[in-house]
Amino acid sequence: MFDLTGKVALITGSTKGIGKSIAEEMAKAGAKVVISSRKAESCEKVTQELVGNGYDAISLPCNIAHKEQLQQLVDATLKRWGRIDILVCNAASNPAYGPTAKAGDDAFDKIMASNIKSNWWLCNMVIPQMAERKDGVVIIVSSIAAIKGNTVIGLYGVSKAADTALVRNYACEWGPSNIRVNAILPGLVKTDFARALWENDELRKAREAQTPLRRLGEPDEIGGIAVFLASRAGNYITGQCIVADGGVTIT
Repeated sequence: MFDLTGKVALITGSTKGIGKSIAEEMAKAGAKVVISSRKAESCEKVTQELVGNGYDAISLPCNIAHKEQLQQLVDATLKRWGRIDILVCNAASNPAYGPTAKAGDDAFDKIMASNIKSNWWLCNMVIPQMAERKDGVVIIVSSIAAIKGNTVIGLYGVSKAADTALVRNYACEWGPSNIRVNAILPGLVKTDFARALWENDELRKAREAQTPLRRLGEPDEIGGIAVFLASRAGNYITGQCIVADGGVTIT
């Protein structure tokens, strides 16, 4: 039920944190994975780790903010492996920290371009070839910031909420072609992206006290959800937002 043998998975932002975990877990499940992020050196390092462990992986650097680079990423994947069965839109940015009202236009534009526009572009580039085969999976990594108010990363939350709307719309539009589109909404996970929060003892302890499981998340716990959604085990799930936050949003 969780076997991905023969599947090709393209994962953006897959050189560290949640994205890397998704790539690793999908590779363990049998998928051929495309490692992609802005830095070629980082991509190659992760790719060699996977290949060294006996998995199929290639390195294709890409800056998701540039449409032509995304198209090159898709084209290179198709040239190498002939298909993309699983698309994981994980790469994102958050250059603004503080009240939403004080964020500048540049920060707004950068966040929306990286976190929603790039996903829209990538889905439009990848889904049609999935539809030709009547089979495909898209996973967008959103955040609980999409469904929970925040006083310091508000614009990030807006972009992640837009991602959940994109998921629902594409699920409706492409469902007749047997394309499943879902989002994963992680809470606070121990990644470089959130290092400033979990390495601060005071902040970490406060967050753990607010979390029913009394701990923060680990990257592989998100990777496992991605495998589930991409495999036969998740075949009847589409248009959904899977929250993985240790219970934070239920309190």
